Amino acid sequence: MKLLLAVVLAATPVPAAAAAGTNSVVVWNANAQTAIYEVARQGPYVAPRSFAMVQGAVYDAVNAIAGTHYQPYLIAPKAHRGDSADAAVATAAYRVLVSLFPEQSASLDDMYAGSLAAIPDGRSKDGGVAVGEQAADAMIAARVDDGAFGDAAWATGTAPGVWRPTPPTNAADGAWVGGMRPFVIPRNDMFRTAGPPALTGRQYARDLNEVKAIGGATSTVRTPDQTEAAKWWHDRRLAEWEIKRQLAGTQHLSTLQTARMFAMADVANADSLIACFNEKKFWSFWRPVTAVREADNDGNPATTGDPAWTPLLVTPPFPDYTSGHTCSTATVMAALRAFFGRDDLSFSAYSADSGTVRHFDSFSAALDEVVEARIWGGVHFRTADEQGVKIGNGVARYVLSHEFNRRH
Repeated sequence: MKLLLAVVLAATPVPAAAAAGTNSVVVWNANAQTAIYEVARQGPYVAPRSFAMVQGAVYDAVNAIAGTHYQPYLIAPKAHRGDSADAAVATAAYRVLVSLFPEQSASLDDMYAGSLAAIPDGRSKDGGVAVGEQAADAMIAARVDDGAFGDAAWATGTAPGVWRPTPPTNAADGAWVGGMRPFVIPRNDMFRTAGPPALTGRQYARDLNEVKAIGGATSTVRTPDQTEAAKWWHDRRLAEWEIKRQLAGTQHLSTLQTARMFAMADVANADSLIACFNEKKFWSFWRPVTAVREADNDGNPATTGDPAWTPLLVTPPFPDYTSGHTCSTATVMAALRAFFGRDDLSFSAYSADSGTVRHFDSFSAALDEVVEARIWGGVHFRTADEQGVKIGNGVARYVLSHEFNRRH
């Protein structure tokens, strides 16, 4: 993996998408990012639901117009030869986004009007709009009362191994994610693991001593490249968003191919985060910042406490086990690998947090790095990262074996 330094100004997503071409799925995925993250600031454990809703509806709309060659996710609206796929994409995405963010209706109206203005009036445009409306309405109805933004709370405690809010924010958020109704998997706890290692065991001591040495804010073991990688992967403007849009362009995907690829990745990713957060809630395991500071009380003779230890990165506001980031990245990379039928595609993305572009020569290389990056940043134990990968891969296998496949 090589690091490419770049002097890049943070750009808004819509111009970036427009520069990639006229693929309406790419453009509206970027518009979705604007609404979901740039304006609403949904965190990486919240945004997957929104993206899955948008891309699932877009997929159903485009798939119907193309002749329903693939399994519909929810619905195959009646479509006619010649219906505008671009109008369907814009309408499906727009209607889902307005349902999610009614307070953004003015800006979304402008985006939608701009998309429709580029399509000639007539039967094709009207037909595409009708198909998009049906696909969006089906998705909106399917997610009513799904448990999103509920009042669930994390269990906390002061005993060794038990999670509690961490400095500097001392926040607690996202407990509802693990209880939300999945998009595809039949049960939230379907991928339950054996849990984090015992505090008194060798594996736990190895995990703690590793993150203590390399993940601290003042670590002398971590290299500059590892520091940049930790920051790059921690960027809340997730690199996976840009990577998917980039691949749609570099691989010259059609509208249908792009819609299917995005739906595969985003719907599976939403379920991966649900399974991961269900694990977090079940095990409620403490974060490295707590564990290192209180290591003298963990009952393990191979660990020693450092009350002043601080991680390189700000610790997210929920338990350690399993890692949400590795769950998510494993799922997305597995979906992309399944879609393209190969691992060795090159891609890159820019992070404003690190001020760098990182380049990868394969999907597996990106996944391998994020496992390490969460340790380099001091926010996860290795076991949490590795078990997150297993959950992410398991969810991807299940979702992709049940959805988005050819009908015949």
